[in-house]
Amino acid sequence: MKKLILIPMLLFAFIIKAQAQDDAIQKFFSGYMDDDRFSRVYISSKMMQMAGGFLKSNAEEQESADLGALLQKVKGIRILSSEEVDGMKFYNEAYGTLTKNKYEELMDVQDKTTKLKFLVREEGGLVKELLMISGDGNDFSLLSMLGSFTYDDLNMLAEHTDMPGMKEYKKGSSGNK
Repeated sequence: MKKLILIPMLLFAFIIKAQAQDDAIQKFFSGYMDDDRFSRVYISSKMMQMAGGFLKSNAEEQESADLGALLQKVKGIRILSSEEVDGMKFYNEAYGTLTKNKYEELMDVQDKTTKLKFLVREEGGLVKELLMISGDGNDFSLLSMLGSFTYDDLNMLAEHTDMPGMKEYKKGSSGNK
């Protein structure tokens, strides 16, 4: 009887732990939602569907139609940034919240005063999250873009949009431009 009770309890504890790891970045965002030093942006999947649908329906070129279809794959964008904090402290805090085995590093740029990382979380061969963390002096930025992308999709976003973080991604994915 004790074994029958213990098994569901262990399974429940495992599920709770897995959910907590997946929500680490969300919890980090939530921790600073009411902090006036930070700017916060959230773009929902509905907004991305609207933008993508607009591009697709008004496209005169195939490239615009393709970009519209790609934007509809974005499930959400969260951005947290500040120019009033110790950027390196917040960089280290944000990076420390990640479950490292769930993210693969794409790019790491560092010098004496600046750190920038791009990471991805993949499932089934598709990028489910592109994450950018940046810290420098008084500047800190964290961008999380959720969806279901190929690397070609991310390259197209970097090449053809001004979405936050894509300029830096473009420089890292194809050399300095």
